[in-house]
Amino acid sequence: MNRKYELVYVVSPVASDDQVSELHTQIEGVVQRMGGRIERTDNWGRRKLAYEISHQKEGTYVLEVINGSGELMKELDRRLKVLDYVIRHLVVRVDEDEQVVERQRTKRSDTSRRRRVARGLPPERQPGEGQRGELDDERDEDHDDRFEGAEERR
Repeated sequence: MNRKYELVYVVSPVASDDQVSELHTQIEGVVQRMGGRIERTDNWGRRKLAYEISHQKEGTYVLEVINGSGELMKELDRRLKVLDYVIRHLVVRVDEDEQVVERQRTKRSDTSRRRRVARGLPPERQPGEGQRGELDDERDEDHDDRFEGAEERR
């Protein structure tokens, strides 16, 4: 079963940009061989570490978003552990969090539709209808009179 994972790894500052891109190529090869797919790769560049790791104060951060199996992630974890120029790495499964967010969004929109229908409104918001309804159309966006004379009241 394919799931969505985020892999973040920190490469030693001693490693060159070529070595970082070579590492990405190795990871990409493993992912493809094991039936996964890399959705996105973000090289965050060289950054200062929060604390010193193996006498290193900075490193190159790389984020990989991968669709694959748990076995693929175990293999990547094993390979990254033995590489000397990878200071730290972390694999996080993110598809479960996305499902929770989607369920909450769906529940909120269903509740909103039910309430609108109960009030005699169409289930979906109409163009130009804000959170306050008609008040938004009447109000001038450039002028907000709620704060008029605030200086005088002090």
